[in-house]
Amino acid sequence: MRSGFTELLRGLLDRPLASYYLLLSSSALLLTIGLVMVFSATMVESYEATGDPFAVILQQVVWAVVGLVCFWVAQRLPSRTYRAVSRPLLVVAILLGLVLVVMSIRQKQAEAAGGEGSGGLATDQLWIDLGPFQFQPAEIAKFALLLWAADALVRLGPRIASWRELAIPMFPIAGLLMIIIGYADLGTMLIILAMFLGLLWASGVPLRILGVLVAMGLLGSAVLIAFEGYRMQRIISFARPEDFADSWGYQAIQGYYAIADGGWFGVGLGESRQKWDWLPNGHNDFIFALIAEELGVVGCLVILALFAVLVYTGFRIARRSDDPFRALVAAGVTIWIAGQAFINIGGVLGLIPMTGVPLPFISDGGTALVVILAAVGMLAGFARAEPDAATALRARNPSRLVRLLWAPLPPAPRSESDPEPSTKKKTTTRKT
Repeated sequence: MRSGFTELLRGLLDRPLASYYLLLSSSALLLTIGLVMVFSATMVESYEATGDPFAVILQQVVWAVVGLVCFWVAQRLPSRTYRAVSRPLLVVAILLGLVLVVMSIRQKQAEAAGGEGSGGLATDQLWIDLGPFQFQPAEIAKFALLLWAADALVRLGPRIASWRELAIPMFPIAGLLMIIIGYADLGTMLIILAMFLGLLWASGVPLRILGVLVAMGLLGSAVLIAFEGYRMQRIISFARPEDFADSWGYQAIQGYYAIADGGWFGVGLGESRQKWDWLPNGHNDFIFALIAEELGVVGCLVILALFAVLVYTGFRIARRSDDPFRALVAAGVTIWIAGQAFINIGGVLGLIPMTGVPLPFISDGGTALVVILAAVGMLAGFARAEPDAATALRARNPSRLVRLLWAPLPPAPRSESDPEPSTKKKTTTRKT
């Protein structure tokens, strides 16, 4: 019985477009669950504020539609386009990050001059307002650094073994972006750091260099934590939140109550009690706690399984790609999603200190959803460009209408005489 199931699974995974369909199905299910849970988490607050329980979810649906359009566009673009826009996008991300730093400093100066504290809440500025819309530059910074670093590593080729070649200009620019983002948003900075180190590891950077960078990253994180009092308080209250039940431990304790109430099968979809003004940010940072309350352990395991499929598929695409840039970007996107999911879920479950990052695909938030869907769309394009997938799609020769409405044909697989794969081997082989 087990042998038959194993053979069936292996046969399905050996199909040319298996990566593509795994990616589409797992991300679509996560997005659907996210929209359902955002509606459940926000209906009470939305009705109290506007008299309409659908006000918040309609905004999220609009952002989801925008994200799906970005997905469609991203899967149509060739890798050379991403390499071409990587540098301008990085410059934009740095400039937007500097704007956030200036806004955050001015906000703190105004509070100090007015003699009013922040009421125990973080005062960092995370959004830029553009009329009725607001967006988070930190989300754009993830995408920008991913593309720029992957392009730079591919250009370096075997020179990645040299500290000097890597340090100029990669480390100063990446460090500057991380400091700018980390000043206002430490959680996002940690995700960017993990993604950057993962790119270096996947490209074959020697472990001795990675060790130094990890130590520098930990030191920089410690400085940013000590720089802001509320971050240190989160660390202190992490081990025993019950000792800070009226302040920094309140959110964690309410999250634990939600998880405990859910049991194995939950209290029922839409039946959460914690969303009635008990659990702060239940629609965003702590939405996994509401999932545990309403859908129970079983619902949580479904979410974890979908993320596991998505992560497996991302690394599968990276491993099967015949282009070094696509391989590195696929690995980077996968580490980004996996790291962000781990930080969010780990914080909710009390495994690590809470840093306030959204759960990919599921948490409420427009910028994060649009950017993650665009990144997955890019990954979908890379899945279609796998050698077996590209051969199968080109053999089908879909009509012009299909290519226009969905995606163009991927590039033809590289032949064995093409020198590019040898470059890939040099840049993706581990060195110790």
